Amino acid sequence: MRKDDEFRAFVKRVIMSCFFKIIMISAVGSNAFFTALWTSYDIRYRLFRLLEFSEIFFVSICTSELALKIYVDPTDYWKDGYNMLDVVIIIITFLPYAFRRFLGKQFTYLHVADGMQSLRILKLIRYSQGMRMMITAMRQTVYTVASVLLLLFLLMYIFGILGFCLFGSQDGGDYDNWGNLAVAFFTLFSLATVDGWTDLQKQLDNRDFALSRAFTIIFILLASFIFLNMFVGVMIRHTEDSIKKFERELMLERKMTLMEEKQVILQREQEEVSRLMHMQKNADCKSFSELVENFKKTLRHTDPMVLDDFGTSLPFIDIYFSTLDYQDMTIHKLQELYYEIVHVLGLMLEDLPQKKPQSLEKVDEK
Repeated sequence: MRKDDEFRAFVKRVIMSCFFKIIMISAVGSNAFFTALWTSYDIRYRLFRLLEFSEIFFVSICTSELALKIYVDPTDYWKDGYNMLDVVIIIITFLPYAFRRFLGKQFTYLHVADGMQSLRILKLIRYSQGMRMMITAMRQTVYTVASVLLLLFLLMYIFGILGFCLFGSQDGGDYDNWGNLAVAFFTLFSLATVDGWTDLQKQLDNRDFALSRAFTIIFILLASFIFLNMFVGVMIRHTEDSIKKFERELMLERKMTLMEEKQVILQREQEEVSRLMHMQKNADCKSFSELVENFKKTLRHTDPMVLDDFGTSLPFIDIYFSTLDYQDMTIHKLQELYYEIVHVLGLMLEDLPQKKPQSLEKVDEK
């Protein structure tokens, strides 16, 4: 157990709050904007102080975030991949300063360190659920995509050797595009992406290679229309799976949050009732009815209510009222049917022959 649990919990609430996330997103976004301005030599000269201040602000914010998160959870912090990405970005941020300080401004790879500062914008991935979902989908497709790319590499190797043997001759061949395996691979990549393939084919046609068109068409069909479409299909399928998984996790998270809110509300109500019962024991209330009245006075119209019973939910009440309407309609139709049956029976009775009473029959006989 740490002795600063309360302060650590406070710091955790701060770094998990929406306000802190807005500050981080604003800092990263503004730094990306000023980095874009920094690429103009004229603006860099005129706004040198502003750009320097924005750099100091960004470095201070990111360093403070790193220190706070390590302070809150120094062990589990290093288990999160996005936290490791933040650490790498912090290291890249300090590289230009370290090179200028220890190796001088004329260091050969200093411009490479300056160019790597564009990776700072990757900190936005942490604060975007959509980008995190896409990263997860890409991570799940690594093995499948690697298999597709390996098959494409084998196809390019076969056609590269074949193209070198058919068209790579120094005497009358297309030596610039097929002269060795490395150049043949670059040419095949252009054919796979269908970028400028007509110019490459025209150079082969000018040298009267008989099998050049069949070679080009077969490779484009295999590489572009089969392997590249297979690659796109694999990415789409895994992206859809990641979206469904993300929706399920989001729904589960919402349910857990709702349950936590219900527990907090129930606990508060129990504490309020316990306090009132304690007040009754102290003879502040003479009867239970008076206790209930005092409890009603503590209620507010803005207080949330926990409706655990299905019979008190709005969908159930709506269905119940609809059912009552249907029952009323059914009873009304049964009444109409009853009246019709009575009317028909009355008509049938009227049509039957009526018998005279026995006393009247004796009078007639006399």
